[in-house]
Amino acid sequence: MTKENNKVTVSRRSVLKGAAATTGAALGAGALGGFPTIWAQNIKNVTLRQFGTGVSNLNDVATKVKEDLGFTLKMTALDSDSVAQRAATQPKSFDIADIEYWICKKVWGAGNLQAMDTSKIKNYDKIAGTFRSGKLTPESEIAQGTAPHTVGFVEGPGSKKFADNESGWMTLIPTIYNADTLGIRPDLIKRPITSWTELLNPEFKGKASILDIPSIGIMDAAMVVEAMGEITYGDKGNMTKEEIDKTIAIFIEAKKAGQFRAFWKTFDESINLMASGEVVIQSMWSPAITAVRSKGIPCVYQPLKEGYRSWGGGLGLSANLSGLELEAAYEYINWYLSGWVGGYLMRQGYYSAVPETSKKFMTEDEWGYWFEGKAAKGEIKTPTGKVLEKAGAVRDGGSFYERMGAVACWNSVMDENKHMVRKWNELIAA
Repeated sequence: MTKENNKVTVSRRSVLKGAAATTGAALGAGALGGFPTIWAQNIKNVTLRQFGTGVSNLNDVATKVKEDLGFTLKMTALDSDSVAQRAATQPKSFDIADIEYWICKKVWGAGNLQAMDTSKIKNYDKIAGTFRSGKLTPESEIAQGTAPHTVGFVEGPGSKKFADNESGWMTLIPTIYNADTLGIRPDLIKRPITSWTELLNPEFKGKASILDIPSIGIMDAAMVVEAMGEITYGDKGNMTKEEIDKTIAIFIEAKKAGQFRAFWKTFDESINLMASGEVVIQSMWSPAITAVRSKGIPCVYQPLKEGYRSWGGGLGLSANLSGLELEAAYEYINWYLSGWVGGYLMRQGYYSAVPETSKKFMTEDEWGYWFEGKAAKGEIKTPTGKVLEKAGAVRDGGSFYERMGAVACWNSVMDENKHMVRKWNELIAA
C-alpha cells in the first residue's frame, strides 16, 4: 500500500475512533464523512458472509478487508450454478452475494436481495458506462444477451421490476467484467486459430473442452454454431426453442464423435486440463489462463474474428442485512471500488468497473500492459507475484477498448431457460 493510501486508512480509523468517543448512541450515518456513529463500538465483532465463484472470492481480499476496515469477511467459493441456487433459495445463508448479472436476472424476483442506494456509493460517478447506460463509449453498440445495465437498476426499494434508466437504486454494485474467448495451447496446436469454429474442428478430436454451466456454455456453443454458418440467431442471448434444439443437436453430434475430452465446471478443472496438455482448445476464464502461464506453460486467450462472449459481476446485499452489518457492507463496497481489489483482479486479466481508482494500485507498466494494450517494459506478474510475462509481451487481444469493443454477446438467462437447461442436460448425458 502506498504512503498516500496509508494516510487514508489511518484517517478513516481515527474518524471511527472519534465517532465512538462522542455521544454516539444514534443509529444511522453520523456527520463525519458519512460514517455511522456506532460503527467503532462493535466493528471488530462484525462478520460478513460472502459467497461467489472462485475467480474473485479470494483469501487475499478477506485479509485486506480485515487490515483496512477491521471486520471479518468470510468467503465461500462455489461454481456458477451453485451460486445462482444459493442466492435464490438460501437468503439467510449469506450477507453479500458476489454474482454475475445474468444470475441477477434469475434471482432478483425471489426478493432475497435488497436494492442499493447509489447515493451511498462514493465512486458511483466513476463506474464504467457499460454498467450504467450500457455503452462503453457514446458510439458503442449494445451487444446481444443480458447486458449488465438491463438488470442493473430497479425502480426503488422493494421493487422487483428492472428499470430502464439510472434510477438511483442498483441490484448489484458492479465490480469486474471481461471479454471471454477460447483458450488454446499454441505450442501443441502450432498454427493460427482465428475462429470459434475451431472448437468443433475434428483436428482437435478428444482434445477439446467446453464448460458445463448451461447459461454460459450455451453462449459459447452459439458463438461456434453461428461462426459455422449453421444458424444466424435473432439474439444469441434469447434463443427460440428451435434455435436451442439445433444448437444442442450439433454439439451432441460432435460429442458422440469423440470431440470433447471433458466438460468442466470450475476454473481449477480447466487449468488442469490445459496445463496437462489433455486439452488444447477450450472455453476458459482469464484467471485460468493466468494460472497456466504462471506455470511456464504456453497458453493464449485467443482473440477470434467473431468477437467475444462477455460477462459482468457485482456485489449484491441480502435482504436480511440491516443495522451495523448493513453499514459495514456499504463501507466494504466503497472500499472494494476504491482501487486495491480492482488492481489485484486486473492482474488476473479482468477489468475493474472503476478503472480510474484501480490505476492507482498498479504500476505504469502494469496499467500499460493490462489496460492499454502496450508492450510490457519489464516483467508482468500475477497478483501473487509470479512472473507471467517478460519485457516486450503484449496482451492477447490488445487494449481494453479493443477487447470490450468487440463483445458479440453477454452471458444470459433466456425466456426459454428451462427448455435450454433440459436440452443442455441431454448433451451432458449423451
